[in-house]
Amino acid sequence: MIRPLALAAMLLTAAPAFSQAADPAQGATAAAKDLDRAIAAMDAAKSSSDRIKALTQTIRAYEAGLTAMREGLRQASIREQTLSRELQARETEIAQLLGVLQSIGDQTSPGLLLHPDGPMGTARAGMILSDVTPALNTRAAELRGKLEEVTTLRQLQDNAADTLQTGLQAVQDARATLSKAVADRTDLPRRFTADPVKTALLIASSETLQGFASGLSEIAQNEAPGSLPDIAFRKGALPLPVQGRILRGYVEPDAAGITRPGLIIATRPRALVTTPAAATIRYRGPLLDYGNVMILEPQAGLLFILAGLDTVYGEPGQVLPSGAPVGLMGGSDPGIGEILSQVGDGAGTDRTETLYIETREMNAPVNPANWFHIDGQD
Repeated sequence: MIRPLALAAMLLTAAPAFSQAADPAQGATAAAKDLDRAIAAMDAAKSSSDRIKALTQTIRAYEAGLTAMREGLRQASIREQTLSRELQARETEIAQLLGVLQSIGDQTSPGLLLHPDGPMGTARAGMILSDVTPALNTRAAELRGKLEEVTTLRQLQDNAADTLQTGLQAVQDARATLSKAVADRTDLPRRFTADPVKTALLIASSETLQGFASGLSEIAQNEAPGSLPDIAFRKGALPLPVQGRILRGYVEPDAAGITRPGLIIATRPRALVTTPAAATIRYRGPLLDYGNVMILEPQAGLLFILAGLDTVYGEPGQVLPSGAPVGLMGGSDPGIGEILSQVGDGAGTDRTETLYIETREMNAPVNPANWFHIDGQD
């Protein structure tokens, strides 16, 4: 039978140390706090004197907080699974280690000082004990730390459900409040009034986006002279109108080899879409096969075309400030169980909606990257 001290020495010399991965619990906790702050801000936004601006900012904050929380939980889930597999794989070694520690702890001091080989054996055993015990304590502390980390990570994932449920209800209420506030808005300046008959004729006669865009000036009545201030100094620095991930770049072919002169952004359901700069609404509504379209004119000769929205806000001719809401993406908010399932299995299927962004200068398409800052997108 192997003596406890000999077994301890074998475990310490033969078994590799546990991997030292970075602890993601702090990141997940910080993300949850960001989401909590966004939820609290939504209540304040509903009573703000400038409700549209406040609601827009807090809905965006919620979207950013939800993104951070998803990533934090994903990292926590990966870490928890890694630790669980590691501990399970070393189950036998851990049992032996705990047995050794228990055996040493159960023996009285006189017993430890006696050795069948006499005084020399007792001295050698004492030396081994003095060398091995600190290492055993270190391994035991390491094991205890990993078990505690697994428990913490699981608690984080369990507690996330309550935070997500509260946040989901809050953002749904905020979207409804925002939609009503936009519908009731009467303080926006108007540069022109759209002729509904001419608009209908232009839609019916247009076979391409370019053809429709070239006729936009024909549907405007009583248009004020001049243009909005030049934004050339912001070229390349404008924020994208929606939080998401670039799915396909400018004239990048899709699986069927079809190219489009714009960007396709993958977004989450019901994501908020906003103006990247102050702009006049040139058109909003269904168009060709693009779904609901919002065409913005930030300055003369420059158009930002946003296609694929589910809900659109505003009326043609209105001038929107920078960062104003122009609509919502389609789809429906996933349930809490679905969100946690996606986090747990690492699925990337939460971005189910797509927004198409086309930029036109003098009615010719240009790379949106010329105007938008697209590096490091979510």
